[in-house]
Amino acid sequence: MKLVGLSGSIVGSKTRTAMNVVKNVLTDKYPEVDATFIDLAELDFQFSDGRHYLEYEGDTKYVAQSLMEADAIIIGTPIFQASIPATLKNVFDLLPEKAFRNKVVSIIVTAGSSKHYLIPEQQLKPILSYMKAQIVQSYVFIEGQDFHRKEIINDDVLFRMERLLEDTIILTETYTKVREAKEAEYDF
Repeated sequence: MKLVGLSGSIVGSKTRTAMNVVKNVLTDKYPEVDATFIDLAELDFQFSDGRHYLEYEGDTKYVAQSLMEADAIIIGTPIFQASIPATLKNVFDLLPEKAFRNKVVSIIVTAGSSKHYLIPEQQLKPILSYMKAQIVQSYVFIEGQDFHRKEIINDDVLFRMERLLEDTIILTETYTKVREAKEAEYDF
């Protein structure tokens, strides 16, 4: 199984902190998973201009190709001005319409207050659904008060992150088995 963790912002530290927790849990509990973690803040990323994703070069091509080759994707995103960041939307704009077909996608959100709780429901899930993702229904929402000195201090948040990762792995394995069984029905 190929899993990509995507930290979808170029500013701030909370989303990166949350994705580092996911990375550590994945390494400890699921060492068999081939995981890649991408932090857009560390890359030189181009704006989408309508080309096919394989026509881009450098970091832009690397991100697009990594997402297209993944079986599962964990998207970490902050909420800015009651919206997902433009950098994350740009990633979606680079990819084909059905880029997430047969992929399980889960979501981790960081926000300054609970007032942004429904942004993933209203903005992120519709985009992922349009791109044909199998979305893990529950997402992890982390508020600013759950962080202290670039660490998550709320044990409930850590538990929910572990559960999200477990659900992501189980759903990916399940969908893979179902697809393989369906494909085995054909003789060609």
